[in-house]
Amino acid sequence: MRWVTDRTGRFPQRPHYEPRELDHECEQIVLEFLKNKYSEVKFPISTDDMTILIEHDTSHLDLYADLSNEGQDIEGVTDFFPDKKPAVRIAEDLSLQNWRENRLRTTLMHEYGHVKLHAFLWDFNRPRLFVDSELARGPRCRRETILNALKTDWMEWQAGYASGSLLMPITNLRGLVGAALRDWGLYKYLPADSDEAQVLIKRTVEMFNVSSEAARVRLSQLGYLSKLAQTASIFDKQEG
Repeated sequence: MRWVTDRTGRFPQRPHYEPRELDHECEQIVLEFLKNKYSEVKFPISTDDMTILIEHDTSHLDLYADLSNEGQDIEGVTDFFPDKKPAVRIAEDLSLQNWRENRLRTTLMHEYGHVKLHAFLWDFNRPRLFVDSELARGPRCRRETILNALKTDWMEWQAGYASGSLLMPITNLRGLVGAALRDWGLYKYLPADSDEAQVLIKRTVEMFNVSSEAARVRLSQLGYLSKLAQTASIFDKQEG
């Protein structure tokens, strides 16, 4: 991690994480948790285990929060405080509607990303919290930015990347992708519109219990899927 100027103006400086740093840190969090609890690592990580993970690092987790006053399409909120651990609130619809479990899982890990990556910012900027009420507000996370925030919205992008990395840790995901590519005799990336890409997304969904969209975003971020249309050369076996 290195410090860079926060061009959003929220903080004088903000942390910049390389994707490999986030992948390493998130993987270590998940592996340590699973090994301590089960003495082994198996995926998918359960939704109940996600809540335990969050509760360890927060002062409160509310899975049935009324977020209607926070703004349109807000599905998760992380509140930071200068004198205690953060608190996480999740929109009640995500917990009450069973068919939205994948969305719940993604949102839980998104908010946990804020907790792990950003809580220290509120400690560093404590004097400003008493005079800047807007700064004192933690991130309010909208449906459309849980997965697909622009990099210019650095806090949401980092939490979104962490969400995918926690749900689909890098080593296990690489193993899944590598096995698939070997089976198909392929290398490099897959065009996102290819049949193989859809199979890879499906396998990722099944292994990690995530939505197809979450799987697609994660695979794209890691460079396994390309926006380029199919070309025959991509599917040629690598020579010698």
